[in-house]
Amino acid sequence: MDVQFLTYLFVGASFVLYIGIAIWSRAGSTKDFYVAGGGVHPAANGMATAADWMSAASFISMAGLIAYLGYDASVYLMGWTGGYVMLAMLLAPYLRKFGKFTVPDFIGDRYYSNVARTVAVICVIFVSFTYVAGQMRGTGIVFARFLEVDVNIGVVIGMVIVFFYAVLGGMKGITYTQVAQYCVLITAFIVPAVFLSIMMTGHVLPQTGLGATFVDAAGNDSGQYILDRLDGLLDELGITPYTDGSQPMINVFFITAALMCGTAGLPHVIVRFFTVPRVRDARVSAGWALIFIALLYTTAPAVGVFARTNIIEAVHNNTYEEIPGWFKSWEGVGLIGWLDKNDDGRVQMGAGDPFAGKPDYEAGPLEEPVRGEHGQRVVTNTPSEGDNEVYIDRDIIVLANPEIGGLPAWVVALMAAGGVAAALSTAAGLLLVISAAVSHDLIKKQINPNLSERGELIAARSAAAVAVVIAGYFGINPPGFVAQVVAFAFGLAASSFFPAILLGIFDKRMNREGAIVGMIVGLTFTFSYIVYTKFINTDPSIWWFGISPEGIGTLGMMLHFVVAFAVSRVTKAPPEEIQELVESVRVPRGAGVAHGH
Repeated sequence: MDVQFLTYLFVGASFVLYIGIAIWSRAGSTKDFYVAGGGVHPAANGMATAADWMSAASFISMAGLIAYLGYDASVYLMGWTGGYVMLAMLLAPYLRKFGKFTVPDFIGDRYYSNVARTVAVICVIFVSFTYVAGQMRGTGIVFARFLEVDVNIGVVIGMVIVFFYAVLGGMKGITYTQVAQYCVLITAFIVPAVFLSIMMTGHVLPQTGLGATFVDAAGNDSGQYILDRLDGLLDELGITPYTDGSQPMINVFFITAALMCGTAGLPHVIVRFFTVPRVRDARVSAGWALIFIALLYTTAPAVGVFARTNIIEAVHNNTYEEIPGWFKSWEGVGLIGWLDKNDDGRVQMGAGDPFAGKPDYEAGPLEEPVRGEHGQRVVTNTPSEGDNEVYIDRDIIVLANPEIGGLPAWVVALMAAGGVAAALSTAAGLLLVISAAVSHDLIKKQINPNLSERGELIAARSAAAVAVVIAGYFGINPPGFVAQVVAFAFGLAASSFFPAILLGIFDKRMNREGAIVGMIVGLTFTFSYIVYTKFINTDPSIWWFGISPEGIGTLGMMLHFVVAFAVSRVTKAPPEEIQELVESVRVPRGAGVAHGH
């Protein structure tokens, strides 16, 4: 059976499974819709949390960034894994004991203010829509290649699927759907990595293969470490060695901190700890999630190294007729491009990006693209300086890895199903957070307190439907690579939610005035900096202190802490009952069932 048939089979079967689970576990109440009834087993919740958190950025884009950035991409590994540990240990148990359905619910009640609740809702919308844009983009990329449709059509297909099981099932449907999606995505990620590790190093485990020596096609050990081999290939091309870092240390620190604190402030991850019966279960499910997450994150560096090595060896200095079929397949959907700068008929890789962003192909149907003299799709935009002739969208590295390594067709199809699972699982969780913020925290808590449970459920589903459409728009018009877009969301979460939650738990003196001003200052500063440096003036020389847009959330978070602390000390202290509530939340006794309403 060919790749196309197997892809339809694997992806189609996974869709049937997800939708079947959504129907079986559909929400019948607001508690089901928001927190899955509060009765999810810790191991199942850990698996669902891992799927919710390991988005398209982790599955599709992170290894691609590692493949191209090398040492510099370690910020993503350190930031995302370290941040989850901080969330599990520092915030999750206390938030679970507080027992509210949503982060704005916690903010509103802890800071005894509907204004604070409204500001938190706005923060949720900013963070979640930024995050979900990356997920929908990832979905479009998967469908574009494996279903051979345009990327934008792929985004629309993803919108329809997410709409169905997120709107119907709510958190209850999403939780059990995400358990299935985790099984699919981790299998799809690990299996090709194991194959490639055996083929290239003789090691079954990719984690040990990364530090092993290269084995040739005949099975002979070259005696050369795989990382040394890649460094040598890059050095020949005039590219910075893979194991050398080029980022300023301050930017490395700020990006890592933004990702860590952003992880601890992500509303769609935090809400997962409200779905278990007791506070102890929140801690246990966090431990399970960390194990499930580690399986992918310890494998990703090896995947990046294997992919980069295979790409260079398969593409560089070959004629267009000699390069493998996967190059032309991805070229066909506009995610790979070649511009023959020196007219020698050979595909040359080197330092520098030949395209301003990505290839701008001649107009023409996807099935009948305009072809150049070598058979390549014609690129029309002006190349930048440098001798590199090849554009490869970083978001395709993991998805193309099985094809690049020459693995069996069923592995390629499995990868497609995994990519879809990763993107859809997080997109569904984010859309649910948006709908809960609008229906529960805005409509029910402030606009219409007398709204019936049925009316609130209708409002939640309607909000989810609108959110799907907006998310699809951002997926079609994304502001960067998948992992890059997601990094912006983490920066926004770090600067808006993390300080407000942390101070709300550990500082009894923090009042509503400090929280409100802090959230506004942190979010406004971070969002403005990202927009200005990404869309208005993209020259890196203007970055403050050399801090990139991906890392500016750390500075926004610092401003939030300083402003919130200062304002709270010059304004009236919180009511006595609020201070007693904070004290009781910090005491590990009395862990019971959620009392959210």
